[in-house]
Amino acid sequence: MYAHIVDTTVTQVFTGYVRKALIQVNAALTGTITVYNATGSNTTPVVAVITNPTVGSMYEYWDLETGFKVVASTTCDITASGDAGRGPK
Repeated sequence: MYAHIVDTTVTQVFTGYVRKALIQVNAALTGTITVYNATGSNTTPVVAVITNPTVGSMYEYWDLETGFKVVASTTCDITASGDAGRGPK
């Protein structure tokens, strides 16, 4: 699963267990990208807050139990993708 994110909308990339989550920065931005292990209106737990990422940066996170949600604080160009593999944890 993946999502191309270009604005400040809350993006629920996937609901449920995600083995590996990736954030790819397609254009530099001044602001933050917040990654949550959550669904719906929940804003905890926070997995990461990425500040002022540069173009080409990639961020990798493992074993999100509840879901994969991303919020950008400003207009952006990022791709969020995840692998919900069913193998053993």
